[in-house]
Amino acid sequence: MKLHQNVRHFASRAALETPVVRSAAKSGLVRMHTKIFLGKADPEYAEERKAHLDALFDATVDTYLRALQKGYSEAEAREITHIQANFDFYNHGWTEMMEIPTDELEAHYDRYRGFFETWEITIDDPLGQFAPPEGLPEAPATPERLEDPEHPHAAGGFADDVYVETDDGDLVVGGQDEPAEADISNAPGVRDEDRDKH
Repeated sequence: MKLHQNVRHFASRAALETPVVRSAAKSGLVRMHTKIFLGKADPEYAEERKAHLDALFDATVDTYLRALQKGYSEAEAREITHIQANFDFYNHGWTEMMEIPTDELEAHYDRYRGFFETWEITIDDPLGQFAPPEGLPEAPATPERLEDPEHPHAAGGFADDVYVETDDGDLVVGGQDEPAEADISNAPGVRDEDRDKH
């Protein structure tokens, strides 16, 4: 998968690993991801997907932290969560929101099979043990879009490794080296003005 990676991603990791600001950082990341993906959704369906996406991304932040604890790099841990989201989008027929082509789902699953199997994550059950007890809020599916999928936001050909694009436009296989220190104030939700946005 092709991801972006910059100082803000490392700041988010640091904030999530810091008890005092963890909750604010998690809320900020959930809001940010929901906004991004609602922007990719068919406007006709966007609003009715919001609660589902909020809960989905809340759960994937927990996956991200567990992957980091298991020794995955920042880019790998984040890719795992994006793969989970794409499984969910696929299951709902939300192909216009997908970041990878439908025919690359299996390849992405296989790269992290060990992690996914440990936590009972499958394409059909994208959250596995990270799913909230009450499940995700329902949102209408568009299964007809799977018949001839269009995914304008998907980047194919990146299923063999994690690829990150830097702010300079360079493509780095495996991700960038993590900085010695990351300023957690750069993480979404941590700054005072971010905390006031609900």
